[in-house]
Amino acid sequence: MDAQMGVSKEGYAGRIEVLAGPTGRRRRSEAEKARIAAESLTPNAIVADIARQYGATRWQIYDGRRHFRRGLLAAPKDDVASPAFVPLSVDDDPHRTPHDGIVEVAIGDILIRVGRDVGEAHLARIFRAARAAS
Repeated sequence: MDAQMGVSKEGYAGRIEVLAGPTGRRRRSEAEKARIAAESLTPNAIVADIARQYGATRWQIYDGRRHFRRGLLAAPKDDVASPAFVPLSVDDDPHRTPHDGIVEVAIGDILIRVGRDVGEAHLARIFRAARAAS
């Protein structure tokens, strides 16, 4: 038998990408890895889509994210997709305002006032909802 089942007889097997070099592997700079990891950490980012966009696998993206979070990859300086962190300052002034124990957090145009009795899980839900709404 010289016929194979399930093989197209038209001769088109699909798109093949040949990578040049001794190993055929893509080599990304640390800056590019950091940029991809930061992009994958943005709200509503889909890791599979980002992996497909850059010709990587999901586990490579997750590995890059882990390195990024641990500080093993430097945050991209000019990338607007990188997560932004702001410094936290605590006022230990004994003459406090009437809002004792209340923390104000601004996310976009939303101002959130949180009391000290709010649990961590509930606080995380509040911030996720505010970020999704902004």
